[in-house]
Amino acid sequence: MEKAIKRYFPIFLLPTLMAFAIGFIVPFIMGVWLSFCEFTTVTDATFVGLNNYIKAFQDPMFVHAFWYTALFAVVSLVVINVIAFAIALALTQKLRGTNLFRTVFFMPNLIGGIVLGYIWQLIFNGLLAPMATALNLNEWYGFWGLIILVAWQQIGYMMIIYIAGLQSIPGDVMEAAAIDGANGPKRLFRVTIPMMMPSITICTFLSLVNGFKLFDQNLSLTAGEPSKLSELLALNIFNTFYGRVGWEGVGQAKAVLFFILVVAIGMVQLRITRSKEVQQ
Repeated sequence: MEKAIKRYFPIFLLPTLMAFAIGFIVPFIMGVWLSFCEFTTVTDATFVGLNNYIKAFQDPMFVHAFWYTALFAVVSLVVINVIAFAIALALTQKLRGTNLFRTVFFMPNLIGGIVLGYIWQLIFNGLLAPMATALNLNEWYGFWGLIILVAWQQIGYMMIIYIAGLQSIPGDVMEAAAIDGANGPKRLFRVTIPMMMPSITICTFLSLVNGFKLFDQNLSLTAGEPSKLSELLALNIFNTFYGRVGWEGVGQAKAVLFFILVVAIGMVQLRITRSKEVQQ
């Protein structure tokens, strides 16, 4: 059987490799090439060098979207992980109905971002109506609306990861700390959190990458904003490519820059994770 598998595995591997090449590798290479071109369709591309990248950095909306996204990613990172960790701590105690609470907190993660965006837009606009304003009339209303929406959606997911990390801490370690006189806060900051660093690292970078990649919630929640100042990077790229005639190449250049940014964040995560494993 082992010899047969070694002999015939290329036959079974080939369809997957072909699908991967057609669905990812070829479009990715074409996307990078088109970022150096002016085009309307892929068949009429004209090479223009770095002009698209220069125009991308000269676009004030792209620069605004970059720092706006960075601020959003940092704030959502803190809010999501602090609340998720606190809930995980509470739900790993001896409380009744913890499984029910875990399910309830996790359920928002199963709802699509577009649906959530429109639902929360109705909620926020209902709250802002007495003040004669709306969510899509102010960039900071949109910012904090996105923070609340994303936190409500992702806290349950991060909570599950933190619960797994908390349950992996040996009970005898906590007992030894208690015998040595460590109270609750000392056990938390000197025992629990240091032993939770792998889970904290995973949740930190998941939250950070999700913050930079956010698109569908941004599209639906802030739909109709005249100034477009609530655009995160992904939505700015989408609107550049599909909403500005003659800017298709610039939109593609922004997409390549966005890809480089996300890959850089992922590489930092991988390096930190490996360094933690070496230290352990």
